[in-house]
Amino acid sequence: MSTVLVISGSPSRTSKTEKVGEHIAQRLAAAGRTTEHLRVRTLPAEALLSADVTDPAIASAIAEVAEADGIVLATPTYKAAYSGLLKAFLDLLPQFGFAGKAVLPLATGGSVAHVLAIDYALRPVVHSLGARHAVQSFFLLDKHLSLVDEQLTVHDDSAGALTDVIEQFTKALDGIPHSTVLGRSA
Repeated sequence: MSTVLVISGSPSRTSKTEKVGEHIAQRLAAAGRTTEHLRVRTLPAEALLSADVTDPAIASAIAEVAEADGIVLATPTYKAAYSGLLKAFLDLLPQFGFAGKAVLPLATGGSVAHVLAIDYALRPVVHSLGARHAVQSFFLLDKHLSLVDEQLTVHDDSAGALTDVIEQFTKALDGIPHSTVLGRSA
């Protein structure tokens, strides 16, 4: 079974975006996938911003990306773009850091006016990192997400579409020849 790394790019400890990432990780784990969740905000800020790839935490995070078969990028939308925190991390990856991987770009935001931020800002970076397959991006409105006692609820207006996107991502993962990804055997 494939390994999926969810990368959350929100700087907030109480982020709905991060909870969406956890939600996706839990759903994929329930379907038999091995999942990890990298919260970029927990990486050492000085090492991240100075691109110190020798820092143990940064090196470990980069290794997690290299070992994953699939990547979920979860970011809040700020000023019509994905988060600078996520950008700082993606800039540390090797030129083809997503080679052979399926990638699900996902964003949250307060207005549908930001929907295209995924396709015009994040998707080109995903492709430049050499993703084998970038599935349909998905945008969740903040008003469709609620947190009660740290538990995420996705409003019915978005829940079905989110399920469809997760299914597309799962199908893309199934298309990866595990024996050839990074020289590992299935």
